[in-house]
Amino acid sequence: MALLELYTKYNRVWIPDPQHVWKSAEIMRDFHSGDTVLELLLEDGSEQSYPVDPSSPQLPHLRNPDILVGENDLTALSYLHEPAVLHNLKVRFVESKIIYTYCGIILVAVNPYKQLHIYGDAIIHAYSGQNMGDMDPHIFAVAEEAYKQMARNHKNQSIIVSGESGAGKTVSARYAMRYFAIVSKTGSKTRVEDKVLASNPVTEAIGNAKTVRNDNSSRFGKYTEISFDKRYRIIGANMRTYLLEKSRVVFQAENERNYHIFYQMCSCADLPQFKSLRLLSADKFQYTCMGGETSIEGVDDKKGMEETQRTFTLLGLKEDFQSDVFKVLAGILHLGNVEIINVSGDRSSVRSSDPHLTAFCELLGVSTEGLVQWLCHRRIVLVAETVVKPVLKERAVNARDALAKQIYAHLFDFVIHEINTALKVPGKQHAFIGVLDIYGFETFDVNSFEQFCINYANEKLQQQFNLHVFKLEQEEYMKEDIPWTLIDFYDNQPVIDLIEAKMGILDLLDEECLLPQGTDQNWLQKLYNYLAPNPLFEKPRLSNEAFMIQHFADKVEYQCKGFLEKNRDALYEELVDIMRDSKFPLLANFFQEVDQSPLTGKGFRVKSARPVPKSANKQLRTTVGDKFRSSLYLLMETLNATTPHYVRCIKPNDEKLPFEYDSRRVVQQLRACGVLETIHISAQSYPSRWTYIEFYSRYSILMTQQEVGLNDKKQTCKTVLQRLIQDSNQYKFGRTKIFFRAGQVAYLEKLRLDRLRGACVTIQKHVRGWSQRRKYLRMREAAIILQQYIRGQRQVRKSVSAATLKQGWAALVIQKYWRGYRMRQIYQAVHLASVTIQAFTRGWIARKRYKRMMEEHKAMILQKYARAWLVRRRFQTMRRLVLNVQLSYRVQQLRKKIEEQNKENRGLVERLTSLANSHSQAVERVQSLEAQLEKSASKRASLEAKELKAKEDASLIIAQLQKEKETLTLDKQDMETKYATSIKESKDSFDQIKRNLQEEKENEARLRKIAENNTEIQRQDHEKEMETLQEEMRRLKEQRVGLQRQIEEGGKVNADLQDQVVQLTKHAKAIPELRKDLHNLQTQRSSMERKIKEQSEQARVKMIMISRQLLGGVVEEEVLTRLGPDDPDKLYEVEDLLTALDGLQKATRVLENHQREQKECYESKVEGFKFKVDHLEKENNQLKNLFQEKSNVNDRIHQEVSRLTSENMVIPELKLQVSELQRQKQELEVHVEEQSRELAEKTEEITNTLQKKIEEESSQRRHFEQQAQALEEEKRELQGRVEDLEEENEHLKRQHLMASEAKTRLNQEAAQLTAENIDLEEQLDKKDRLIKKLKNQIKSLETSQKAKQTSALAIPKDYLGMLEYKREDESRLVQNIILDLKPKGVVVNMIPGMPAYILFMCVRHADYLNDGAKLKSLMNAIISGVKKVIMDHHKDFEVLSFWLSNTYHLLNCLKQYSGEEEFMKQNTPRQSKNCLQNFDLSEHRQILSDLAIHIYHQFIAVMEKTLTPMIVPGMLVHESLQGISSMKPTGFRKRSGSIYEDSETYTISSILQQLSAFHSTMSQHGMEQGLIRQVVKQLFFLVGATTLNHIMLRKDMCSCRKGMQIRCNISYLEEWLKEKELQTSNAIDTLRPLSQAAWLLQVNKSTDGDAKEITDTCTELNPVQIVKILNSYTPIDDFEKRVSSSFVRKVQSLLQDHEGSTQLMLDTQYHFQVTFPFCPSSQALELLQVPSSLHLGFLTRI
Repeated sequence: MALLELYTKYNRVWIPDPQHVWKSAEIMRDFHSGDTVLELLLEDGSEQSYPVDPSSPQLPHLRNPDILVGENDLTALSYLHEPAVLHNLKVRFVESKIIYTYCGIILVAVNPYKQLHIYGDAIIHAYSGQNMGDMDPHIFAVAEEAYKQMARNHKNQSIIVSGESGAGKTVSARYAMRYFAIVSKTGSKTRVEDKVLASNPVTEAIGNAKTVRNDNSSRFGKYTEISFDKRYRIIGANMRTYLLEKSRVVFQAENERNYHIFYQMCSCADLPQFKSLRLLSADKFQYTCMGGETSIEGVDDKKGMEETQRTFTLLGLKEDFQSDVFKVLAGILHLGNVEIINVSGDRSSVRSSDPHLTAFCELLGVSTEGLVQWLCHRRIVLVAETVVKPVLKERAVNARDALAKQIYAHLFDFVIHEINTALKVPGKQHAFIGVLDIYGFETFDVNSFEQFCINYANEKLQQQFNLHVFKLEQEEYMKEDIPWTLIDFYDNQPVIDLIEAKMGILDLLDEECLLPQGTDQNWLQKLYNYLAPNPLFEKPRLSNEAFMIQHFADKVEYQCKGFLEKNRDALYEELVDIMRDSKFPLLANFFQEVDQSPLTGKGFRVKSARPVPKSANKQLRTTVGDKFRSSLYLLMETLNATTPHYVRCIKPNDEKLPFEYDSRRVVQQLRACGVLETIHISAQSYPSRWTYIEFYSRYSILMTQQEVGLNDKKQTCKTVLQRLIQDSNQYKFGRTKIFFRAGQVAYLEKLRLDRLRGACVTIQKHVRGWSQRRKYLRMREAAIILQQYIRGQRQVRKSVSAATLKQGWAALVIQKYWRGYRMRQIYQAVHLASVTIQAFTRGWIARKRYKRMMEEHKAMILQKYARAWLVRRRFQTMRRLVLNVQLSYRVQQLRKKIEEQNKENRGLVERLTSLANSHSQAVERVQSLEAQLEKSASKRASLEAKELKAKEDASLIIAQLQKEKETLTLDKQDMETKYATSIKESKDSFDQIKRNLQEEKENEARLRKIAENNTEIQRQDHEKEMETLQEEMRRLKEQRVGLQRQIEEGGKVNADLQDQVVQLTKHAKAIPELRKDLHNLQTQRSSMERKIKEQSEQARVKMIMISRQLLGGVVEEEVLTRLGPDDPDKLYEVEDLLTALDGLQKATRVLENHQREQKECYESKVEGFKFKVDHLEKENNQLKNLFQEKSNVNDRIHQEVSRLTSENMVIPELKLQVSELQRQKQELEVHVEEQSRELAEKTEEITNTLQKKIEEESSQRRHFEQQAQALEEEKRELQGRVEDLEEENEHLKRQHLMASEAKTRLNQEAAQLTAENIDLEEQLDKKDRLIKKLKNQIKSLETSQKAKQTSALAIPKDYLGMLEYKREDESRLVQNIILDLKPKGVVVNMIPGMPAYILFMCVRHADYLNDGAKLKSLMNAIISGVKKVIMDHHKDFEVLSFWLSNTYHLLNCLKQYSGEEEFMKQNTPRQSKNCLQNFDLSEHRQILSDLAIHIYHQFIAVMEKTLTPMIVPGMLVHESLQGISSMKPTGFRKRSGSIYEDSETYTISSILQQLSAFHSTMSQHGMEQGLIRQVVKQLFFLVGATTLNHIMLRKDMCSCRKGMQIRCNISYLEEWLKEKELQTSNAIDTLRPLSQAAWLLQVNKSTDGDAKEITDTCTELNPVQIVKILNSYTPIDDFEKRVSSSFVRKVQSLLQDHEGSTQLMLDTQYHFQVTFPFCPSSQALELLQVPSSLHLGFLTRI
């Protein structure tokens, strides 16, 4: 469709306006080609004819539809032009109070001049991880996009913040760095993030100043690189600066100030640390009072100095560094006050006595004579000689100011360098994000060299920006396969060439600076001569001292005065030499010549922004322009190597009024900052872009029935668009989007509105017709009835006569009386029935009321007794619990000692047995040796006979041998010959064997190598196994540490329980009962001692009998043979036997040692009592000192009275006062002496009483009761005495105020005595605990004796609900039932909680055996196993749910079978019988409860992580109500990352399915309903809070239709709760804030009643949230209206008295407190059978 066809009636356009730049007008009639005027109706009601040239019509800009106004992204507008941008920003800023707006890749930030609640940590966390187009525009969104692209693309990023002075650049850059510091927390001790943020106050102090436009204007450019490591956490930062405004140090315009640091120092001139600087107030220094303003409204310079010093310290810059910096700054101030006198016409001088000159030289260590000389003289070096020439006063002042500027510039660079050093952290930089805070385009009435450099930098940045926008636009087209056509956009390269090219402005300026006699006028003349042909360069018509440049933003006129001086930045060499010779090292280093060699390295490296001068030669010195050009080149090189992100700050008005919008100032800045250029580039091609899904959802109303029936939505969109817009050049189809030219979306909106309007007319037509027909039918029916009655009346009149009338009248009378009679009868019957019913009803009500009163009275009586019983039971339970804890611990300790004693006894018995066996074996061995000796004697005789016979036979054999010898000699000769031959043969065979052995040796070597390789492999395997074992040992050590920590926690619990015992003992007043128990225990102890002695005597007799049985009659023989030297070994055996007997006797003395330990304990307590006595003696001494002080006070009073008497002898009243004071003094002295004597006597009495108590306790404990009574009586006496002392002290206070100090001290002493009495009571409690300990020991001894006497336990025939296992099978039990158990495996077919029941049955068996070690080991193993499973599967929802349920079941079992009455109410008799008998597991219950809480929180965290990605798409984005679409055109930010087909979409059904899956799993695992309700409530809170937070941060979600969607989704959630029977969980209450926000989006928002209704209904929303929703409300169609500003102000006024939080966001991390209610199980343990699938065959049912 052609653009001219859109100029129809009722459409609106923008026409130029001198005041508001643009104003809106409505077209009164359609415009046709050839018309010369366009008839318009203005908003004020006047008409205007807009002239149009028919040959080339230049029609005004069309206005966008109202639904497109206020968009987050300006590129979403259908008409992209200047008035549309200006109006959109105004609507968002003024009406919606939104300061951020996207314009393509630019974030436009309008300064609100007001603090807003949109920068908190909660907002930062809300934007973290979000896509840029999904949330409202924000500086945090830009920072998150940069951070995300750095992490995703591994490429460096830059954020370029620009704008004119006062637009908010510094604040925006500060918030961006704060975002990086929070989202990338390192958690290290260096806190580099805090240092990065702390650098801002320092740089602002030394680089910011007050200007006409801004109170905190940055007078330098800054590029801060924030470095990140591979985990993308901040590891450091680096700062580069550009073009510091040095001239501000020596000159300020009217109503402006110097740099802040000077005024901060002057405000602290009276502080001690600044005294040495000789500072004055700011209005007394030349350099700080030039502009007339020395203060800023609302700014405290002294606090600013404190902040500067604090940040210096935070950066690690110590006080010495700060002192040096402040010295230099003070020297600059004093230098400005150095007065230069004009001596003659060409001569000037400085007085040597000038105090400021002296202060400057002393502070900076400079020679006074040299400075005086070279400020007013200049050395000229000629060919043959050197001439010293005086200079004029003007030149001397310039030299002084040049020196001040140079020193400040060096100091600024030095501070920046030190900050960079402080921000440098060891570690390799992986990537960085740069934040560029640089000056925007500037144009003033007088523009000089600084403005020229600033505008030159902005030209370079604008060029880089244009190229980047052009590149992104091209990438978008190529990505969507759209044909790319070259776009004509403004290229500012000619302006840049004009400035920096050869023979350009900077080149000619540097050339003129090299000339000794160069002047500004000569340079300007060169510009006129060389650059006149350039169209971008102009010469002003009325001035010969200026030139004009046509920049991209505006045409600027520059005054040439001062260009050369500022570009040279020259300083006389003589002054440089003086500064170089300074005794102040910092100043001397400023002017040293340093040669810097270039650094070489791999990769991209950012160079310094301030290149070092090339040479010290005056003629070759680098100029300021050259330096700036070089640093700007490096900056552009850095920006081109990074991905840029743009923030353009806009100043809405010059008066700094909050939310005031000056259209002329704003449009001027929009033109200067490149926003309109972005709009221009977008408008050149296809600015409006819709995805196919968005187009289908929005314009389905324009489709026919056949088109809607197509399955392919993409093809449907193409068909509809080709039918609606005939010109195919007006749109293009991409892969995922449709591209429209300017105005086409507005045309489609017009068609959509026409279709809706037509549908409305049709509906109205039919409704009105139906209404009229219904009205006609009612009128017709009424007319027929009227006609009927009228006609009947006429007929009656015709047919009625007199007789008929009489009969009729008589009939009426009869009817009257009859009806009256009938009505009376009926009335009387009804009356009688009513009275009867009332009587019975009232009686029933009275009886019911009486019965209820009786029930309430009885209930009160029952409650009274029940509550008293409950309190008594609770106390008894607590006392029993504490006693059980103490008994268990002490029994365990005594059992350990008894076990050790039994082990020693068993060892001695075994040794005696072994000795007896060895002795019997020795006797048998001797007897066997005697028998062998007899046998050997008989054998000897037989052998001698055989020997004689053998000799005779030998003689015969010798003769035979002689004969055989001769024959053998012959045989020998034959054998020698044979031997020679055999030797030869053996030699041959030996060689063969040698060769075979050699081969075998080689084989063996080869095999050995193979074996060595195998050995090496095995060694490596062993090393791996060793590493595995070491890791296992490390894990075991960690578990050990955890167990130790648990033991410590158990110790703390024991200590707490003991404290509770003390309190309960005090309140229970059970001391008399305990005393009776003490007497009984003493009798029992004496009887036990007798029994132990008898047992020891029996053991001794038994040992004697055993020795006799073992030795028999051997002992006497051994004793007889002890004197001889034979067989000493038996003597050694007897000694061993005696040693064993002695060991048995020593074992019987264990109880005596125990008594000795008790005696030592008593002696230690005696020492404690002695210490108390010493303490009381010290207190007595203190009282004596107090009395001495009181005497001194009385002496002083006496002196004062004497003085008053001498001065006032005339007044008789004073004499009476003096006498009264003396009398009171005497009484006070007497009273204090009495108190002192009484306290001394009391102290002595307490000491004697304690001594008596100690002696009685050491001698005999039977008198313990008498001691306790004595202590109690003493306590009562002391308390009574304390009360008496307090009353007496109060009486003294009323007598005279001067005795108050003595009274206070006496009260303190009394309180100390009371504390001593409390200590004595605590000692009494310790004695009681000792008695209980002895009682427990006696009980444990009785138990052990009974256990020894009992040979075997009685085994019941029925199952007891216990599982027996061996101690060595404990690890297998934990492995199979905890570590290896899978919730999705065999557990599915088991009853819920089976692992918990099995473990508890094993615990019961250990308790049944009274095996404390086994029970403790099992409980620790269970807890450690569950912890390990949770640690290994901390992200597995199934495992967490399963073990949360089983831990809860195990905890309930420990409570149900604990034996405590409060947990046994619902137990069956068999369950009560199965309670634990011997051990109290309350400590383990507490540990299990803590473990369950930990599992619960981890369980919630896993569910929240799973559910969070679904909440916003399901609750907000997805449209659950069909036919109600809230789709609107999206801008560049939204469409750049939204490909709907490729992304996973969540709906409300996804949320419900996930919740159902959670609920199903929890129910399957048998989780208790109360716990499930708590989980569901927490999840619903997460859903409500997350959804509400995104509503607050997404303006596109604040619409009426979206409110309907949200309320529909809430109803789905409520139905899910009803379906799962979870209404009692109060989960729906957590959605009230969200429900009220949805209602607020739907309700009318126009009248006062609506405002009152909103304030009354939205009770769950705070005022900040309500106002935010009203300001963000966005209409979807033209039928809706925006919320007016007056209505918002009205609601705000009604909400002023409302109390509540001021936070915009809800805390999604908030967790409700979890409770584990006790729920007894009806499962009978004796009926449980262990499934074979668990592989627990080693367990045995008892």
